[in-house]
Amino acid sequence: MVLCCYMNRNALEYIVSWYDRKNRKPLIIRGARQVGKSYLVREFAKRASLTLVEINFEKDPEAAKLFNKQSIPKTCEFLEIQYKTRLQPKTTLLFLDEIQAAPSVIPILRYFYEERPDLCIIAAGSLLEFVLTEQAFSMPVGRVEYLNLGPMTFEEFLEARGETQLKGYIHKLDLKESIPLPLHQKLMEQVRTYCVTGGLPEAIKVFLKSTWDECEIIKKNILSTYQDDFSKYRNRIPDVRLRKVFQKIPQLIGEKLKYVNIDSEERAKDLGQALDLLCMARVIHRVYHSSANGVPLGAEINQKFFKLLFLDVGLVSSMSGLNLLDFEKAENIILVNQGKLAEQFVGQHLLYDLPPYQTPELYYWAREKKNAAAEVDYVVSAGSQVIPMEVKSGKSGSLRSLHLFLKEKKLSLGVRFNSESPNVLKADNFTLISLPFYLIGQWKRLCLPEKQQY
Repeated sequence: MVLCCYMNRNALEYIVSWYDRKNRKPLIIRGARQVGKSYLVREFAKRASLTLVEINFEKDPEAAKLFNKQSIPKTCEFLEIQYKTRLQPKTTLLFLDEIQAAPSVIPILRYFYEERPDLCIIAAGSLLEFVLTEQAFSMPVGRVEYLNLGPMTFEEFLEARGETQLKGYIHKLDLKESIPLPLHQKLMEQVRTYCVTGGLPEAIKVFLKSTWDECEIIKKNILSTYQDDFSKYRNRIPDVRLRKVFQKIPQLIGEKLKYVNIDSEERAKDLGQALDLLCMARVIHRVYHSSANGVPLGAEINQKFFKLLFLDVGLVSSMSGLNLLDFEKAENIILVNQGKLAEQFVGQHLLYDLPPYQTPELYYWAREKKNAAAEVDYVVSAGSQVIPMEVKSGKSGSLRSLHLFLKEKKLSLGVRFNSESPNVLKADNFTLISLPFYLIGQWKRLCLPEKQQY
């Protein structure tokens, strides 16, 4: 196996298209710590042969004083003197990293757009949402663009491992074909490995170059870094409460949240505030209940009812005390940790399945009636179409809730993710497509009716 020397990210293609646009605006990359924002920018600069002028405001907070909204020409002059590099429109990339540490610089991006739109400017921030709620300034609406970045996907992980042929195989796979058992088993082995390493670039890099134990150390350090960040919220939320909520989340994945399951002695309002901050830091995500009668799904949410997703399946594995041996012994990842890892795996991919400029969002559906309760793990949309999705290990007979949802909403397509080979079940009024976990990145190509795959 030949390991790649870099972590290729799909988001690079988006940055290239942004760079080539005539009317581009300063780009702000949003995402949790350690998802690879800085690496992405550096890799883009390298591939585009641009001179990189990188300013990290956490390491150099005084650099913010070089920015003057009253005079962008003066700002450019100061930057050129300080960093001994000419800011040339076609050959220079100005990278403002950890911009949340210099809130005063954020509004100045609008003046760069208005006065120097020819300059290539990218900013990145890991706690940006939190800072924006604290600062008394208006965002440069309409004068900046956003790219939302999550963990590396399973297919990006395959490429990093040098499994380009496997990646190419699933990209060409047709549902009418049968998958040879050895290939299916090999791909499921890769899924199990991904569930342990997760999608954070540093953890994957160490796993590929060193050992599983070293990878685990990296993940533990990342988790410690997240918790160290809690001190930044101390003025609003006690550290102890934030840590308590943070550490409890992996046990609650896939369940409708009840605050009593976090801490029966804390007020729901206080725990809710802690959740808000962790969501703003993008360490966790709320998956809201939607009535799902049509699109947009977010128009029919009930904010009182939601489930939680963690940032990354590999971190969930570490926090749950699971290691590579646990997954190697498991014939079906749906059985590991009561299926929470499988639901996390699918959920984090669906969450960032939107175009990069859209804020990540994901929903579920439930009906709570006595003797008639039902729940669909996830509900997504494709165009005007609403599509229910289940994460299951059993056969179609265990999909009562999904069948009920399809019947009630008069929909024609449902999707299930499991550990089995692909399967298409056609009923009188709907089609149920079962996909193995390794096809999570191909579900649109394989399932949407206009693709004519089944």
